[in-house]
Amino acid sequence: MTPAGTPEFSVVIPVFNSQDIVRETIERTSSFFNARGWSHEIIVVNDGSRDRSWDVLAQAARDIPGVVAIDLLRNSGQHNANLCGFRASRGAWVVTMDDDLQNPPEEIAHLVEKAREGFDLVIGQFHSKQHAGYRRLGSRMVRTINQRIFGQEKDLVLSNFRLIRRDVVDRVCAYRGPFPYVPGLCLLYSGKRANTLVEHHPRRVGSSNYNWRRILTLLATILFNYSSFPLRVVAALGLATAGFSFLLGLFFLAEGLLHGTNVPGWTTLVVLLSFFNGVTMLMLGMLGEYVIRIINQLNMADPYFVRETIRHDA
Repeated sequence: MTPAGTPEFSVVIPVFNSQDIVRETIERTSSFFNARGWSHEIIVVNDGSRDRSWDVLAQAARDIPGVVAIDLLRNSGQHNANLCGFRASRGAWVVTMDDDLQNPPEEIAHLVEKAREGFDLVIGQFHSKQHAGYRRLGSRMVRTINQRIFGQEKDLVLSNFRLIRRDVVDRVCAYRGPFPYVPGLCLLYSGKRANTLVEHHPRRVGSSNYNWRRILTLLATILFNYSSFPLRVVAALGLATAGFSFLLGLFFLAEGLLHGTNVPGWTTLVVLLSFFNGVTMLMLGMLGEYVIRIINQLNMADPYFVRETIRHDA
């Protein structure tokens, strides 16, 4: 049961350079809910698109009941766009999906059916994932980190196609840091979560915006903002290096006492100094990364800025 005037479902769709397909995505999503008589709203967030995506979204918000179009000032990333949509949503349940119809809106029915079993987070697990090999490798790397940091179950598969209960969404919305990672926050703030099998279609228009650089940036965001694991690794490396240096010093001391000192040890000295100075610089760089992110958290009120919002009923 939802309060009067509150939609049962909110659908959040981050949009980036999808002018040729996003209108169809909105129309099919609206038709899906209307056919079932489920009250809903569709929140489309333009994440600084460089094409005519915002014009398409603005027109859709004027034409289609229940559509809310939000234009971000600049490209802030998919996770910030999702967070913006969460904060604008009112539904008792929030669906997140991509803008390119790789997640068919009709598959939302499977998420809803699974949620009725008592889960507060239901994630679509694809029968076969239509992604490039490097993205699958990146997904495995992210999954390993999520299991260590956020307690993701080994048999739980994450995707951008998910259904989230309102109380979990409200906890995610309370996050005020500059680097939101929505999947991890959903894992942290949910109690009962599960997968359900859904279809995943090939991308019909354009190409994926994810590449190795974005994947590595995501990995760094997770590691440096939600975990002290890199710092511990570097501390362990520093301790091991110090121990090795101490043993090496003892060896050369004994060598000098027993056999005397040879001047031709210049090469060894240079190599060792280069190695240990390199380790020191690595440690300082790691600490500097943490300091920069702490400064950003203290100085930045919001990780995104809204330029314009258009509602159908406005």
